[in-house]
Amino acid sequence: MLPRNALRSLRALRPFHATSIPLATRPHSTIPKGPTAPNVLSHTTTKTPDAKRDISDPAMADYLCQSHERIFAANEKWAKEQIERDPDFFHKLSLGQTPEYLWVGCSDSRMPAETITGLKPGEAFIHRNIANLVNNIDLNVMSVINYAVRHLKVKHIVVCGHYGCGGVRAAMTPKDLGILNPWLRNIRDVYRLHEAELDAIKDDGTRYDRLVELNVVEQCRNVIKTAAVQQTYAEHGYPIVHGWVFDFRTGRLKDLKIDFAVILADIQKIYNIIK
Repeated sequence: MLPRNALRSLRALRPFHATSIPLATRPHSTIPKGPTAPNVLSHTTTKTPDAKRDISDPAMADYLCQSHERIFAANEKWAKEQIERDPDFFHKLSLGQTPEYLWVGCSDSRMPAETITGLKPGEAFIHRNIANLVNNIDLNVMSVINYAVRHLKVKHIVVCGHYGCGGVRAAMTPKDLGILNPWLRNIRDVYRLHEAELDAIKDDGTRYDRLVELNVVEQCRNVIKTAAVQQTYAEHGYPIVHGWVFDFRTGRLKDLKIDFAVILADIQKIYNIIK
């Protein structure tokens, strides 16, 4: 919730004729719809690049002033349901985690790992970033992999992309994208590695989907290149790396059937760091 002084400032921006219905009682759906409605629920917009949002728009001010009671109410309902199913649920949850899976997915808000897989709290260690990249100089993802493999001792590592990925689409766009350039270059490098295959695909949509898949495969390779994975696998026989893709159009996961053993043997010609 916004601080009180921020709420007062936002309310002050509203015109005199703004509705007097208390904000706390207004449903989420009271935000105006249609072509003139403020685009507050989506990162997409139909406005021109030069257009500036009217910060005095009463609908926008009301939206920003809304409490988040619906989220806390949903949390309360969820907590009660867990206790009804298992009175010791939260006690056991507080004792620590022993997840079987490490999930490296995209930050896209439409693909929360637990929701689309049915995994429960404590079953998956989660890392998400734009376009599910595993970059060896990204200390965030490298730390996650190291901790999950060496300390949590996960048995499976899943790199999961999704069709319709904005990061992959942006990487296919020939223009300067500012701070995103160094990040998206990793995907452009994937295109370079598979240029002949991708250029042979005439349909743009099909080529886009295939790049999503190839990006997942390459990120799986990057996971396998790490010392944590190679050394732990040599010692214990796990973890195994998987490449999956989520399809918004069907709600289904697609297994790309990554051959972990073959890829491991292949990359160790150059990236062998277990000796």
